[in-house]
Amino acid sequence: MAEGIFAAEIVAECRRRGVLAGAYALRRPRGATFVRRLARDLGEQRKAPRVLLRRGVALLRAEPAVLRRQTGLGAEAARAGEVLRRVAGLLAGHRHHT
Repeated sequence: MAEGIFAAEIVAECRRRGVLAGAYALRRPRGATFVRRLARDLGEQRKAPRVLLRRGVALLRAEPAVLRRQTGLGAEAARAGEVLRRVAGLLAGHRHHT
């Protein structure tokens, strides 16, 4: 299992080696992500609020390109609930085979 913005980098190689069960890029409402990130960063006082706001807006604008890049590398765009259901299905299927 790999997680994070660079996880899609290994999709093709995992697929080539036959060890890829699934590859997903989370598709979340951009506004909600912006608010969650800003609240977290303000709460942790990582930087000045103005810097955090500017950074948050830049990430908000960049998010569609990030998702396009991840899907271009082989990940499937999906909402979190869908990913959780699919992973649960993979785990349930795995348990039946052991």
